[in-house]
Amino acid sequence: MKFLIEITHPAHVHFFRNPIEWLAESGHQVKVTSRDKDCTLVLLDELDIPHQCLSVHSGGGSLAMARELLLRNRALANVVREFLPDVMAGVGGTSAAQVGWYLGCPTVVFYNTERAHIQNFLTYPFADRIIVPDAYRGWVPKRKGCRYLGYHELARLHPSRFQPDVSVAIANGLDPEGDTFLIRVVSWNASHDIGLKGWSIDTLKRVVGILRQHGRVLISAEEKLPEELEELAYAGSPDALHHVMGHCRLVVGESATMASEAVVMGVPAVYAAPSFRGYIEQQQERFGLAWHVDRPNPDSISSAILNALETDPRELERRHQRLLEECVDVARMAYDELLYAAGAWGSGTDSTARKG
Repeated sequence: MKFLIEITHPAHVHFFRNPIEWLAESGHQVKVTSRDKDCTLVLLDELDIPHQCLSVHSGGGSLAMARELLLRNRALANVVREFLPDVMAGVGGTSAAQVGWYLGCPTVVFYNTERAHIQNFLTYPFADRIIVPDAYRGWVPKRKGCRYLGYHELARLHPSRFQPDVSVAIANGLDPEGDTFLIRVVSWNASHDIGLKGWSIDTLKRVVGILRQHGRVLISAEEKLPEELEELAYAGSPDALHHVMGHCRLVVGESATMASEAVVMGVPAVYAAPSFRGYIEQQQERFGLAWHVDRPNPDSISSAILNALETDPRELERRHQRLLEECVDVARMAYDELLYAAGAWGSGTDSTARKG
């Protein structure tokens, strides 16, 4: 069988890296189409995953994003006509769904962001199968949606296939003696960020000041930091960041993805942003490993940080183990769903996710 995988964001590399490997090992042909955004291409190259870049991140703004979508759809359609995949898949998957619908190629979309109203409106009606986490609280068309208990970030970071290496972490900025704290600030120019804005510089500086009282601070930023904070910028390898994160005391920031990455590794996280994510709420309410600050300011973020730091590490470990016991193996689920999609139109693999 032939599978075409759309990878348009660094997190998608981690989501699909194992299914891509397993498909290839099983004798299937896999074509990866990529997008030049942040470190996406660097990660694919570091992992020796062959890919064809079809577009460059527009930089934000409705018109720029619309133009990129049109250009990407045209480029992807040309690839599909040449490669002739049996199934296409993507996270978010707008181009995959639209081009797949137009050219008659079945499409599987994995997604977890309720707030991406415009993107989902442009995607879900054209997809054949939409796989979302159990915690997802957004709209999914009837008879297309399937759910599972788990998180995208487990696809890469499940302990059965990833263990953070302390030596790699130290080589990439982890304090070898004391606690390390990772702050993540984002650019807020994705389609699901329209109408939202991030931390002020003052908020960032004050959060840095709070965390510096407890240990070393590293900042992972999508945009250039103020000159007085540049010395704190994460300077390690993109692929080593999870090794660093896995040995941090706490992760704080505006990225729901990075907060969830920390949580599935057992590192508590403060997600300080106005954008709702069902999976963060579940990680907070069901497992007690995340703290969501939906009206971020220095005082509210500081309170959440102190709550996280005051939680007994042994209790955090118990909560993490319960999360791992209750959640599915997401990488294996994604692999099974791709085979099921191919089987639904000709083979015969059971679905891991349930309908609903």
